[in-house]
Amino acid sequence: MPNNRKCAIIGVGNVGATTAFSLMQSGLFSELVLIDIDKDRAIGEAEDLGHALPFLSPMEIYAGDYPDLSDAALIIIAAGAAQKSGETRLDLVRKNTEIFRTVIQNICQYNQNAILLTVTNPVDILTEVARRLSGFPAERVIGSGTVLDTARLKFLLGQHLGVDARHVHAFIIGEHGDTELPVFSSANISGIDLDHFCNEDCPECRHSDLQRLFEQTRDAAYRIITAKGSTYYAVAEAVRRIATAIFRDESAILPVSVFVNGAYGLHGLSLSVPCVLGRNGVKRILEIPLSEHERQLLLHSAARMKAVLCEIGFADTFVQV
Repeated sequence: MPNNRKCAIIGVGNVGATTAFSLMQSGLFSELVLIDIDKDRAIGEAEDLGHALPFLSPMEIYAGDYPDLSDAALIIIAAGAAQKSGETRLDLVRKNTEIFRTVIQNICQYNQNAILLTVTNPVDILTEVARRLSGFPAERVIGSGTVLDTARLKFLLGQHLGVDARHVHAFIIGEHGDTELPVFSSANISGIDLDHFCNEDCPECRHSDLQRLFEQTRDAAYRIITAKGSTYYAVAEAVRRIATAIFRDESAILPVSVFVNGAYGLHGLSLSVPCVLGRNGVKRILEIPLSEHERQLLLHSAARMKAVLCEIGFADTFVQV
């Protein structure tokens, strides 16, 4: 029986360790186990995090191994090779798929009831790999998807329009990567249609500005990786937001990566789309309105994911486009 107050993180590099720090501050869990192929790294991270606990809520944080997963309710997979400067997320796919084969096998040996949350890139592909290798129900195999991309877009739009980013409502969907797309057609500023807001309240805002802001969103990871080697703060907060939505049973709507089999006319792959999240993972996929141009971009993104899945040996994965 899963312990809803227990979480495990597999892979405690920059992303995994920062995620652990964020979850420790959240008070969402009372037990956190860290697993890494470098056991000394996991021990060191657990000890360092533990020293912060006198300032926070009581919690047990320790370095462990796969048998410690047996009663974990949430297993976050952050293991894998890091994205290097000049390397796309999809360049990572082959080596991280092989890492996932071992990780998922070890998880399933000890726990078949948890929710799996994939953070490793390319996250949409690896979410589908995790689903297929684990045999878990699709609603319990989730990727961090475009939650971070959506936050980046909201931040940039908020800056450009001079409003609080929390009142910007817009999604990035599709691949968490180069073929992702913004859904501007249904975007709004606290209920005010984005086009109307730009025309009436921010007349200097042009369509070219929106495209530029999207391109800055899409390419943000490349800029940050070039500047400092990797991204980890914002993705850790994205993971915390997803975990909170699930374990507080919020029915919150977030664009996570999930198996799509019919929605948006797509079948047989995991892709980032708005979903209602609750106690058991994905409650349902939301089909938000898309313009014809946006629909074509989504189909293109899905077709790209199909091609990659076939390249890594998942040739029986089909996308109807």
